[in-house]
Amino acid sequence: MAESHEVSDQVEFANAIVRGYADHPEKVDDMIRAASHHWRLERMPVVDRNVIRAAIVELKEMSDIPKRVTLNEAVELAKRFGSEGSGSFVNGILDRIATELGKL
Repeated sequence: MAESHEVSDQVEFANAIVRGYADHPEKVDDMIRAASHHWRLERMPVVDRNVIRAAIVELKEMSDIPKRVTLNEAVELAKRFGSEGSGSFVNGILDRIATELGKL
């Protein structure tokens, strides 16, 4: 039964991230635009853009998760599913956003 509970927690967490973005897409995307020097949002790789979006929701709305954990997980996701430079790109953008939010 523990496994079933764990899966349901993971699904709820993922749903909360998606709802958080769906509730404020313009706000989240504006934060990315402000932090991404020389990169248009529409030109960013899809994986990088969506990892950053999810991390922003987590930074803004899930105060029980340490900010370093959010950034580290986002970078690991970008490295795993993105391109060769995705990890450092995502890290740079999220560092700026976390600093702007007063989270670092």
